[in-house]
Amino acid sequence: MHALLPFFQWCNDTAAGAAIRNSRVLFPIIESIHLLALTVLLGTILVMDLRLMGAGLRRQPLPLIARSLSPLTFWSLVTMLVTGFLLFSSEAMKSYESPPFRVKMVMLALALLFHFVVFRSAVKSETLGRVRSTATALASLSLWFGVAVAGRAIGFY
Repeated sequence: MHALLPFFQWCNDTAAGAAIRNSRVLFPIIESIHLLALTVLLGTILVMDLRLMGAGLRRQPLPLIARSLSPLTFWSLVTMLVTGFLLFSSEAMKSYESPPFRVKMVMLALALLFHFVVFRSAVKSETLGRVRSTATALASLSLWFGVAVAGRAIGFY
């Protein structure tokens, strides 16, 4: 982790990080946008995961649902990553010392990897077995909600 210290210091010293840190309103505004994007992302993921588990929208083909939700999923993810970086840059040195931040970053990396490698191919398939689709949905939910819970824990550390 010590190898990352210069990166954390650089982020902390950026003009954006300083501006957010020194403003009374920027952090809460950016955090609100971040949480809204996370909510939209989790909502789209939840709809697809429930469909993977056979718990809703059974008459709709899963690939059609995935295509319909794809723009919302993509743009909420982009918004979440951009606003998350801005929030991080405003308190990078605090984040460096934060175990919940580390957990969130690991969960986020795993969730993104799972989403783009496993989940996206699963929702495009019409021939997944019940066990595989349920396992995929449960793993997806666990990872994304793990990101959210770890992110919330950052505020308490």
